[in-house]
Formats: sequence, structure tokens, C-alpha cells
Amino acid sequence: MTSVSGTTKNGFTYEGDYEQASTDRVTWTATYRRGGHFYGMRHGRVNELTGVSVAEVDDAVKDDIESTWTRPM
Repeated sequence: MTSVSGTTKNGFTYEGDYEQASTDRVTWTATYRRGGHFYGMRHGRVNELTGVSVAEVDDAVKDDIESTWTRPM
């Protein structure tokens, strides 16, 4: 498992983990906080990662974590 963390564009911090689910897919989970208070958890997956570097996978996961939290429902 690989850990990632960051801050979303709307000011929530997140801590997450991801792991390889198949040769071209990772699954992730993330916990979101603001001011140290828990606000929620989400999970997801990123597909089509064949031939992608580790740094690019990290970036793709972080982008997906952010968009899952900030996109309108």
C-alpha cells in the first residue's frame, strides 16, 4: 500500500492509501478533515495505468481523490 496526502482546492486536508488492484488499476481510500475535524471518507479507483510511472500514478490518485470530494453531486 502507498500513502498519499494533500489539500483540496476547497481547503480540506486528506490522507489516503492506494494499492494495485490489477496490472492497470489501483484502488484508493481517503479520509477528509478540516481544522482537524473529521468530515468524511471516500473510495475509488483509477484505471488504464499500464506503462505509467509511479509519480504519475501518485498524481492520478491525488487528482481523483480531490475531484471525488469537490465535484458537485
